[in-house]
Amino acid sequence: MAWSIADVARMSGVTSRTLRHYDEIGLLAPAWIGSNGHRYYEEGQLLRLQQILLMRELDLGLREIAAVLDSQADPVAVLREHHRRLLAERDRLDTLARTVGRTIAELEERKDEGDMAGITRPENLFEGFDASRYEAEARERWPQEYERSRRFTETLTAEDQERMQRETTAQMIRMAEFMVAGTPVSDPAVQSEVDAHYQGVSRFWTPNAAAYKGLGQMYVTDPQFRSAYDRVAAGLAEYQRDAMTAYADTRLS
Repeated sequence: MAWSIADVARMSGVTSRTLRHYDEIGLLAPAWIGSNGHRYYEEGQLLRLQQILLMRELDLGLREIAAVLDSQADPVAVLREHHRRLLAERDRLDTLARTVGRTIAELEERKDEGDMAGITRPENLFEGFDASRYEAEARERWPQEYERSRRFTETLTAEDQERMQRETTAQMIRMAEFMVAGTPVSDPAVQSEVDAHYQGVSRFWTPNAAAYKGLGQMYVTDPQFRSAYDRVAAGLAEYQRDAMTAYADTRLS
């Protein structure tokens, strides 16, 4: 049985334009092309498209996907590996969901009781996050800073790491209080908090104005960072970014 490109697009959610692009780069050719110029796909192509989409879900690039598919590996073995990685990702997302739920419950309890003393175990805010996903990018973009950060991190004890997590959480809460109060990001008190943040970052690497602004923007655009800020207060990621931008413009330029 064969399916037209429109049928495959409807079934898979992949646009016809993307399917044509996959054909152009040699990633997914149709089974045959009709006399009318229309592309048609059979079962083998559907299975290959499923593998492509699975690997896209796992953040592999198109070149990496092509290399895997062209390696002539046993398709069942490849699917088993995809299945294993998907189960691992499911477990990680389950942990993240529990982390968010625990934080919501604690914040609601504190609000009901009028207790603003602070989260009892701030390290729990970050359970389930995969910090290693940023290491390759950091190593490539900032090799000297990455090496400096790595050496510093290796000197930290478990107690040091917990203390730094508590400091980070406390800073986020103080910034949220400024935001809720409507304090401008240029206010000296806000900028003092940002200076403390910058000094903390500088224990790992010393960003210039552009790099520090870029870090602030990453807090907004990266889903994990944004989620960490917005779990403390909705909109905090943008407020932190804007405060960091103001700091970079006045102190680092």
